[in-house]
Amino acid sequence: MSLVAKSVSACVAVLSCAVLASAPASAQTANTTFFLTGNGIGNGGNLGGLAGADNHCQTLAQGAGFGAPKVWRAYLSIQAADGQPAVNARDRIGRGPWQNIKGVVIAKDIADLHSGGNNLTKQTALSEKGEVINGRGDTPNRHDVLTGSQPDGTAFGPEADRTCRNWTSSTQGAAMLGHSDRIGLRDDDASKSWNSSHPSRGPDGGCSQNDFKTTGGDGLLYCFAVN
Repeated sequence: MSLVAKSVSACVAVLSCAVLASAPASAQTANTTFFLTGNGIGNGGNLGGLAGADNHCQTLAQGAGFGAPKVWRAYLSIQAADGQPAVNARDRIGRGPWQNIKGVVIAKDIADLHSGGNNLTKQTALSEKGEVINGRGDTPNRHDVLTGSQPDGTAFGPEADRTCRNWTSSTQGAAMLGHSDRIGLRDDDASKSWNSSHPSRGPDGGCSQNDFKTTGGDGLLYCFAVN
């Protein structure tokens, strides 16, 4: 066999192996139905309402190659205000099951997701790029995730703002946060809660990007595929 022929054969073999090696990863990526955003919108609690947050999830999913035809939504609740009813985060995200970019199932359905036995941890709450998000003990800590929700995934009553004016303000109110790594300052249910650990707070009042960073966050969101 000539030197040229041998080179061509070697190239074909290498390319074939590369295609075979990437096939399972591509299949897993296509089946992704959950991720924790690698970055926030960057405007504190002003996400542009639910529509703006959903668009952020959809855009990141599209960029990662698993957007359409799936519809992506942010795990966020809004509170009843100005004659409009409350919206529960748990009612926005489909029925499950949900799995991360590596094919690991984090919950099989809504009940499982909101139980103590779900599989959402620092190691499984991966970003749209498959990256582990910094948690408690890392620098910077980014484990605070915006949810505006109670532990069962429902909205809070109107007594206290827990959604930064229903995700339209970076100057007023506060946001309920979850811990993506399930670790907090104490060893109790709130510190271990992925969706309802503590309200935001900080020098600007609670809803600025700086406030989020003060308590260990970055305005990140949980994103779920509805279909």
